[in-house]
Order: sequence, then C-alpha cells, then structure tokens
Amino acid sequence: MAVLAIDSSTPDLIVGLVNEVNNETLSERIIENCRDQNALLVPTTIELLEKSALAFSDISAIVVGIGPGPFTGLRVGMATAAAFGDALGIAVHGVCSLDAMAAQSTENAILVASDARRKEIYYATYRNGQRTSGPDVIKPEEVQPIHDVDLVSIPEQIHSRLSDDLRSRKHSQFKPLPKFLVACADLSATAQPLEPLYLRRPDAKEPPKKPLSAAIVRKEH
Repeated sequence: MAVLAIDSSTPDLIVGLVNEVNNETLSERIIENCRDQNALLVPTTIELLEKSALAFSDISAIVVGIGPGPFTGLRVGMATAAAFGDALGIAVHGVCSLDAMAAQSTENAILVASDARRKEIYYATYRNGQRTSGPDVIKPEEVQPIHDVDLVSIPEQIHSRLSDDLRSRKHSQFKPLPKFLVACADLSATAQPLEPLYLRRPDAKEPPKKPLSAAIVRKEH
C-alpha cells in the first residue's frame, strides 16, 4: 500500500507516492513555479499512480502540507486531499510544511523559511528535530540573529535579505518532499480536521459596501 503526499504551500506543486512500510518514495513530481495547481494536481496524481503500477484503491492514507502558505495555493492542495480522502474513505493527515522541510536536515539547530510573498517569509526554528518557535510570518530583514543556528534553509532569491549573521551560516533550500511529509505524520493516530496555516488574511478582500442611494433610502422608508 502507498501513502499519497501533496503540498501546494510554496510556488511549487509537489505530489508523491510513498511506501507505507519503509517510507521510500515510489514516485514523485515537483512542478516548479506552478501557475495552475488546480488543473494539474489530479492529472499529476493519476500519472504517478500509473508510473508506480498502482490504483487509487492502493492508497491507504493521504498526507497534505497545511502550510503556512498563501491562501489560494494552499487551499488547492488541502481541498483536493480532502476530496480524495472522502471519495476513497481513507484518513487525511495534515502536517506543517516547514516541519517536512526541517526533517531533511542533519544539523542540530536550523531555521527554515519559505516565500510568503509581499516581501515576507514564513519561518520556524528547530532543534534536534523539534520545532522551537513559529511558524510565523515576517520580513527577512527583521528576523533576529539566532547565534546557535547551524543552517538556514530559505529560497535563494531571499537569502541576501537576511542579516549578516544569518547569511554567514550554512545555507540550503529544502522543499516539502513527499517522503518527509509522510515521515512527519503519525499515520497510526486518528486524523484531525484539516486546519490551514494561513498566518494572515488572504490577498483578496471583499469590496466595501456601497452606500444606498437617496432614492432607495426614501423608498425603504
């Protein structure tokens, strides 16, 4: 049996199938800077199943990254994962996407960040595999120096905006890969309701209410 892992919290669309027993990747696809996650997620899942000679009935559970991430992209992955789970009658487990990135490091103390747009980042810190702060959203320039951090994982285009202290540390750029999403999930536990980590209001705002015209006001009275 396989676990389907999905993450749409970053500009990339990440989908993969992971062996339920040994947590080895069966197949995965990363579509970088994906601009149409909604249209590509289901076909990509079908493609990976065919590549692995599996059917939807071979999926035992689903793990999905719950962010933090922008509203539009994040809800695509989570809504699709929930729909798959409902249709297949299987559990859907949500995990923090930053946790899956941090799980790839062998360093003791790390800072992990992803692009939050609006010239900001989502970030969290970890020690010995455990999250010690965050997730939170902040401008890269405002992240306070953390003197015992061994490694900083952050998108290349944002790295230069960190403080001199943080730029002097080892640098990497982890992605929330399928096998690490699954590794961060407790598949033996009862799946909890999916709660997205938006950390801020969506970019789209409701238009302000227009005042009633004088004619309508007179008519109502």
